[in-house]
Amino acid sequence: MKHVVFLSGAGMSAESGISTFRDSGGLWEQYDVMEVASIEGWRKNPDLMQRFYNDRRAQLDKVEPNHGHRLIAELEKDFKVTVITQNVDNLHERAGSSDVVHLHGELTKVCNESKTEVIDIGTKPVDVGAKASDGSRLRPFIVWFGEAVPLIEHAAQVVSKADVVVIIGTSMQVYPAASLINYARNSAEVFLIDPNSVEAHLPRVEIIKEKASVGMEILSQKLNKLK
Repeated sequence: MKHVVFLSGAGMSAESGISTFRDSGGLWEQYDVMEVASIEGWRKNPDLMQRFYNDRRAQLDKVEPNHGHRLIAELEKDFKVTVITQNVDNLHERAGSSDVVHLHGELTKVCNESKTEVIDIGTKPVDVGAKASDGSRLRPFIVWFGEAVPLIEHAAQVVSKADVVVIIGTSMQVYPAASLINYARNSAEVFLIDPNSVEAHLPRVEIIKEKASVGMEILSQKLNKLK
């Protein structure tokens, strides 16, 4: 059974109505990213960040996985599928994907300051100033700017064993996630699904210039030939 690895980003969830930072009208225009997505922002104003992520969690209750998410999950009938995502939402799981690696953390979880205690809270809000069992502040289980990405080495190993690598909904500009494609084997087939022009820097990449759901329809047909 061939192994298909997806590298997914914000564009994957945009069709579901998840606000993105980079798009026009997205979160970049409402907040200074360093105030709500950096470890320095947390140290400076944890109350603001707690409220910000409470709002992000509440948004999850109002959205559903889109057709693209579901098509990725359906591929598990014929392929081994791993999703390595930069997204912190749970839409891949809700669509039925069983092997999802969250590089940047998970919105539905919180942790203590050292990240040694992780609690699944779903979409419930966290009280400003809430404490973990060790007395430290409960914080979102998110990898912020200025923090290491603990799962990056595992993700690189997964990509290095893939028969097919699909980049979907991400411009591959945020490091270290952007470096993952460099671990793909020379024999691996590589696809890039994005409606925008993306510099792939890969001689063998096949570009499908469509949004996630339409692109997945096209990709599914191509993958049927590889069964």
